[in-house]
Amino acid sequence: MKPLSELLQSVPGSLTAAMVQKGREMKAAGLNVVNLAAGEPDFDTPRHIQEAAFRAIQAGDTHYPPSHGKPELLEAIVAKHARDNGLTFSPDQILVTPGAKWAIYAALAVLLNPGDEVLVLEPTWVSYSPMIRLHRALPVSVPLEAGEGFRVTSERLRAHVTPRTQLILICSPNNPTGRVFTRAELEAVAQVAQEHDLYVLSDEIYEHIVYDGHRHISPASLPGMAERTVTVNGLSKAYAMTGWRLGWLAAPLAVARLARRYQTQSVTCAASFVQTAAVAALNGPQECVAEMVAAYDARRRFLLDALEEIPGLESGPVEGAFYLFARFTETDRDSLALSQLLLEKGLIATTPGIAFGRAGEGHVRFSFAASMDDLEKAVERLAQIVPQL
Repeated sequence: MKPLSELLQSVPGSLTAAMVQKGREMKAAGLNVVNLAAGEPDFDTPRHIQEAAFRAIQAGDTHYPPSHGKPELLEAIVAKHARDNGLTFSPDQILVTPGAKWAIYAALAVLLNPGDEVLVLEPTWVSYSPMIRLHRALPVSVPLEAGEGFRVTSERLRAHVTPRTQLILICSPNNPTGRVFTRAELEAVAQVAQEHDLYVLSDEIYEHIVYDGHRHISPASLPGMAERTVTVNGLSKAYAMTGWRLGWLAAPLAVARLARRYQTQSVTCAASFVQTAAVAALNGPQECVAEMVAAYDARRRFLLDALEEIPGLESGPVEGAFYLFARFTETDRDSLALSQLLLEKGLIATTPGIAFGRAGEGHVRFSFAASMDDLEKAVERLAQIVPQL
């Protein structure tokens, strides 16, 4: 047989997905597994969004929509960015995609040529670097220090810029660390981007999930950044719509045009009735988002308080998203071994820190987008296991 793609064989599968699947298999086998590996809200999609989709399907809204997005959804996204982020877009600067992950992939397809370099802040979401490699570009890790609160500085960024650098990729609120970048940190990113004529790709999927008065700021809103920033967002996290697969990118016109062309030759479009539901999500009542964030906040505080009572386990502040990036302080085991032990001995599925890059080693990510009952079980099991490490 002829050989298969060397490029694809060089790219690892998602370690998060692997841990989630292992937990599911153990649960299906009758074990009482608490699955805290997945970044998936445990809430149902709000009823008014469901009903919009039901009505659309019943009305026959099941055919091909415009590849780049329905006009009413493009307008809703434009209005959302003006309302929430202080950003001014026209509808032709938007591309609606089947999930925010595809929006990132499409943006990378437009922005990168083979051999280009992308600065990726570590710890980083597990899929950024593989997606960059799939575009025959090179992810360049910019390690952030846990002891400094995983803060971004212009000096750290500049130290990794080369003539091949094309893009800085950022995520705030951050997966996995829970950091919300300050304005000063985003200004550092903007300064380096403008000094070296770089693009910025800003993943803002967790923008509404913030705590303790922290505020999300879109880097495109900073002076001189609108023309060099691609903003990616979607409905999965804030509206509990992971399975609906609806995201978008908002970009400078030249970038948006090429991204739209790319979509016509790849996935074609997001589902028509899902786009109708997205309009209901963005234009409808937003109390549902606030209620879910309040629940996440209660779970966050519960976990942070519980960790203080377990010797050998600690976490920095969690400012946004729904992850706790915990550090195990009294063991020599690496993060993969720790996650495997937690699953085998404690029946707790987690994601090892190494999945997020070398800067994540020594940590384990716990998702608290799970029920309080599951979190209480996890804490009870951790209290028994951690002292034995």
